[in-house]
Amino acid sequence: MKAFLILGLLLLSVIVQGKVYERCELARTLKRLGMDGYRGISLANWVCLAKWESSYNTRATNYNPGDQSTDYGIFQINSHYWCNDGKTPRAVNACGISCNALLQDDISQAVTCAKRVVRDPQGIRAWVAWRNHCQNRDLTQYIQGAVECNCKIFLPSSAHFVFTIIRELYLIESSHYHCFPFKQIAFLL
Repeated sequence: MKAFLILGLLLLSVIVQGKVYERCELARTLKRLGMDGYRGISLANWVCLAKWESSYNTRATNYNPGDQSTDYGIFQINSHYWCNDGKTPRAVNACGISCNALLQDDISQAVTCAKRVVRDPQGIRAWVAWRNHCQNRDLTQYIQGAVECNCKIFLPSSAHFVFTIIRELYLIESSHYHCFPFKQIAFLL
């Protein structure tokens, strides 16, 4: 019974918090969505940007009282220029998208909008967090071990969540729980 209560609370927190990517998972997702090398911007730059803008959280928001805009999603895309939240005065909506679409667990629309942002003259410099934390720095830590994995099997996203719960309940120790040899996860399948 206690396990079901914990499971219920975990599920509720996921619904409210959205998806918080692991660094490696985000790097693989961004690579799959064509971000590695897009407009000359490396995958490491995109992962660094997401780390410092949202801590890899798809539901992150940040209100800017100066222009009454809000930054949305994993890339913290601003409602004054790029999306429509229905409340930002004189919004441009250059991505032609609802800001709520930038808060989805599936980041494909956020990636499409981020690609639109970097096509502007400022490019990736449009993000202050990138300028402050990523520009002209060694970013290898952001993609180290992320794109390729020497494992035989990967857990899909839903199994990743289930395994995270099981790991917490049974205190399974592993820093690489998204990537296991088959024998170690066969009991989950």
